[in-house]
Amino acid sequence: MGQEAIIKVKNFGGEIRRLDGTQWVILFFLALLAVFMLLPIVYIFNHAFKPLHELFLFPPTFIVQDPTVQNFIELMSMTQSTFVPVSRYIFNSVIVTVLATAAMVITSSLCAYALSKHKFPGSNLVFALIMVSLLFVPTVLQIPRYVVVQGLGIMNTYWGHVLPMIAMPVGVFLMKQFMDQVPNEMLEAAKIDGASEIRMFMQIVMPIVTPAVATIAIISFQNAWGNVETSQLFMQDESMKTLPYYMMSLTANLANTVARQGAAAAGALIMFLPQLIIFLFFQRKVIATMAHSGIK
Repeated sequence: MGQEAIIKVKNFGGEIRRLDGTQWVILFFLALLAVFMLLPIVYIFNHAFKPLHELFLFPPTFIVQDPTVQNFIELMSMTQSTFVPVSRYIFNSVIVTVLATAAMVITSSLCAYALSKHKFPGSNLVFALIMVSLLFVPTVLQIPRYVVVQGLGIMNTYWGHVLPMIAMPVGVFLMKQFMDQVPNEMLEAAKIDGASEIRMFMQIVMPIVTPAVATIAIISFQNAWGNVETSQLFMQDESMKTLPYYMMSLTANLANTVARQGAAAAGALIMFLPQLIIFLFFQRKVIATMAHSGIK
């Protein structure tokens, strides 16, 4: 065969031929695009470790020259003179994010299951109303949410953070589209075998729609982790507010000042890092969601 042989690589049971010239060019440009898209991530990591004199260099530097952890020390020490340490804000954010993410995934899955597999009278109207709710601007919902939270008596509680975020129309839509692909015959067979409704939901439907669950979890995590509305509107007790609210108050009116810029850079990295980790952990499921979304 010699050099004239075509190199073949086994991949998922199939065979892929050696890339031709056009494919190499496309691959090269895609690699350049990937590197370009990584630049903001590299910048935010380097920016957090820059000393104060590097933060204000002109022209600005992309890679830190003299890395330091002083920005993180400054961030932690800024609240020593107050009643609420920064660790309390971080703790509140972790608790709220975990509870809100779990609640959004569970409610979206249950709602989508009912709309997809139980065609009750008015189910199409309910789904249409859920889709219409996507058109509302979040600002319009602030007063109704405040009235509901105050009426339930959950101001200054973790439920005051979680409850306003539970409704997730995007999650319901995505889950329903996936559950529509689950064969009804499979559920009927499970019913004949004596499976209960909750067992069919947990052991048959949910494993099939795992990519959609992962995608909703990422979206829910990002929404909950970066949310400042609940701290602004429903939390008068400073000890119940979250890290995004603290970072917003920290960086307010800093556009033309030098003070706290290092702490703000460190805080931005702390806010960004959990979202990056969650996305990297679930990235394969997200790609599977994108692939399945085009299958009819």
